[in-house]
Amino acid sequence: MRSTLIVLAIAAMLQSASAQRQPNIIFIMSDDHAAHAIGAYGGRLSELNPTPNLDRLAAGGIRFENVFCNNSICTPSRASIITGQYPQTNGVLDLDIPLDPEKQYLPKEMRRLGYSTAVIGKWHLHTEPVAFDYYKVLPGQGKYFDPDFHEKGKGPWPNNRVSSKGHSSDVITDLAIEYIDGLDKSKPFFLMHHYKGPHDMFEHAPRYEDYLAKTEIPEPSSLYYQPNWGSIGTRGKDGALESYIGTSISDRHQYRNYNDMLLESKFAGPESAHRGYQKYLKAYLRCVKGVDDNLGRLFDHLKSHGLWENTVIIYTGDQGMMLGEHDLQDKRWMYDESMRMPLIIHCPQMIRGGTVSDLLINNTDFAPTMIELAGGQSPGYMQGRSFVNTLRGREESGWRTGTYYRYWMHIIHHYVPAHFGIRSKDHKLIFYYGKHYLPESDFGKYYWATQYHGIADATPVAWEFYDLKNDPHELDNRYNDPAYQEVIQELKNELRKQRAELNETDTAYPEIQAIVDRHWDD
Repeated sequence: MRSTLIVLAIAAMLQSASAQRQPNIIFIMSDDHAAHAIGAYGGRLSELNPTPNLDRLAAGGIRFENVFCNNSICTPSRASIITGQYPQTNGVLDLDIPLDPEKQYLPKEMRRLGYSTAVIGKWHLHTEPVAFDYYKVLPGQGKYFDPDFHEKGKGPWPNNRVSSKGHSSDVITDLAIEYIDGLDKSKPFFLMHHYKGPHDMFEHAPRYEDYLAKTEIPEPSSLYYQPNWGSIGTRGKDGALESYIGTSISDRHQYRNYNDMLLESKFAGPESAHRGYQKYLKAYLRCVKGVDDNLGRLFDHLKSHGLWENTVIIYTGDQGMMLGEHDLQDKRWMYDESMRMPLIIHCPQMIRGGTVSDLLINNTDFAPTMIELAGGQSPGYMQGRSFVNTLRGREESGWRTGTYYRYWMHIIHHYVPAHFGIRSKDHKLIFYYGKHYLPESDFGKYYWATQYHGIADATPVAWEFYDLKNDPHELDNRYNDPAYQEVIQELKNELRKQRAELNETDTAYPEIQAIVDRHWDD
């Protein structure tokens, strides 16, 4: 009996020690924060020093350069992050489809591993965050100023609304700090800390009004000139659809452009592009600055309370953002500025500071990685893979060489045609099939069909191919260049393979599948 008690006591001590070694994990996600709007990533905006706190986080941890979403729009990207699955598997194809509460997999797995779990800030998955021990989340997009929240314990969802005062970035940071301070520190915590900023339409805290006021923001050359970019799928035959496809910075787009939306006076041509861009970037970067300053507050609080060394901090955006490249705003596109996600990870017990990785990651990999960091194993139902080996300075075995992408919301909001494709480290292949996944017979009861011109209309079918090594800004579509036909065929083979393996074919959408079959060998 005495021997048994001793063994049980030792086992309990070892279990307790193991639990203490589990790191806290804070997953921080901003909305639409493009990698090229973070100083540590370099590029034309880095000289403006918009993110000194994130830059220091990268200097002390690891920065990933090849991280991409599989669908550059808020709800589907967030669903892939929390499920570790691609859209057709988790069921969230677009902004309107709620995530099944049963599929809130990441917090469920973290709770099984002994973590306190919470989500604070933007949620945007429509259904109640039931898998978390605590939540305080914005309704839908939420408001920049004096935001309301749904709070657990304040009544039944969705009637559990509480109010607040202040700018959302400040308020969400205050709430996160308050939550951390009130935790039982005998167990590790997992916090999803989500900002609304810098989502459009941009509203910064008043203290940033003078930030960049007298600064000329560097502009991308493709805002003005790109003779061989795109295809008939993005520009129409002989440019016939240039005033229709892709909301613009300049006055190009007939329905949505920043000349009309942001400027008090109206301009034309290059002048409209210049003025619209300057207004856009200053509004955007002021929201970015507010996020970064609040991260500095959060980081200082963790350090002063002895939590910095044993807390994994993961920073990302739910997708990228077109910041004037190709005279485009918003996201949705498969172009790099839109599909690339920032990813910076602080984990001093594991990561050598200043590390940079070019591993090809997508947002389905986040959940498996966090689960393994917490001491668990990636569940078989997740399609993503853990990259913890990379964090430990080791090689990944059998890693993907291309990442799949698909945008479903044909024309809605920003006049972006439906498309899918694959990106490797050096090349990108995009197929614009140009049709909404819903049958036209459903459009009579479809809200967006009454709000935007031409959702029911197909746009031209086309392929685009970019040599990213020699053309990183995707200015020269080389799809018809004989010199690239072998690599294009290899990409098509990989694209077909991944669509089958990831449950991303169009078996459920025969009209789209017919377009794919008809034009695959064009």
